[in-house]
Amino acid sequence: MSSTSLAPALRELPALGFAPTTARTVDYLRLSITDRCNERCLYCLPENYSAWTPREEVLSFEEFLSIVRVAVTFGFKHFRVTGGEPLLRSGVADFIHDLYTIPGVETVQLTTNATRLAALAPALKTAGLQRINISLDALDPATYRHITRGEIAPVLEGIRAARTAGFEKVKLNTVLMRGKNEDQIWPLVHFAAEHDLPLRFIELMPVSLTEMLDESNFLPVAEVKQMLAERDELVPIDGKLGLGPAKYFRLKKTGATVGFIGALTDLHFCEQCNKVRVTADGKLRPCLGHHGEYDLKPTLRPAYDKAALLGMMQQALAEKPPVHLFRDNYQPGRVMTAIGG
Repeated sequence: MSSTSLAPALRELPALGFAPTTARTVDYLRLSITDRCNERCLYCLPENYSAWTPREEVLSFEEFLSIVRVAVTFGFKHFRVTGGEPLLRSGVADFIHDLYTIPGVETVQLTTNATRLAALAPALKTAGLQRINISLDALDPATYRHITRGEIAPVLEGIRAARTAGFEKVKLNTVLMRGKNEDQIWPLVHFAAEHDLPLRFIELMPVSLTEMLDESNFLPVAEVKQMLAERDELVPIDGKLGLGPAKYFRLKKTGATVGFIGALTDLHFCEQCNKVRVTADGKLRPCLGHHGEYDLKPTLRPAYDKAALLGMMQQALAEKPPVHLFRDNYQPGRVMTAIGG
């Protein structure tokens, strides 16, 4: 494993060293239904990675539903289906429909690379899906191919299908990588404005085992914000446009809505974190930027033990860290696709 880190890129910033100023309400659970993906994004999946979870070790949909039934008793209301690429798994629309049948589930969302969205958008909408986040790190086909090892055409087709299907909210996510997609920032802004889609710029996080952990790849959101401000006026948007940590602005000239997620440079990023995640192989992970995981599978197999599952979730929530370790020379133990996007 590489011993490099993104941390040196932050050496001019003060250390975190704070406790949350307000109590956090943790009510958002991300469910990674597969670790498989049909793309190999530089920041997520090493090119030669092959350590996929054996299919028999991946939780069944019914096991995920059992977890959700317990989660709502702890006050969880919002759920996001992720991967890997979740649309690779057969039956995902039915799973989303089943999530909505559980009392206490208020919203179900999906994160996808959109490569299979064109074919599945109508079924997902019928299932009750309300909101979709789509990864879009470049518009230029060659740049997109370099970053993802995939093709941009099916992604754009998927975005068009999502808009046609009439989901409540479709957002675009762009991971910032110096030397990789700076020249795509303005094209992406204009694309977002043209299609009336919020665009979120996300700082690169140390969640890959690739060369991307080098500080030369790090592009802070403040630099992108300044880049936009040199050509347009950023008008802050009061309130939140979703459940995540993004801070949103309206670009006065272009009309685009842009958000900034600075997990490494925002000193208060963790203060209101409201999420935990379940990996495809059944690990409950309270914080993306910590190695701590709680294995839920023994509470589900060979037989479902509700009391044990309740106890495990209670322990995990009680031990959710106040801050992540990304700024402290963090070395990932698992690639992002194995943790869940």
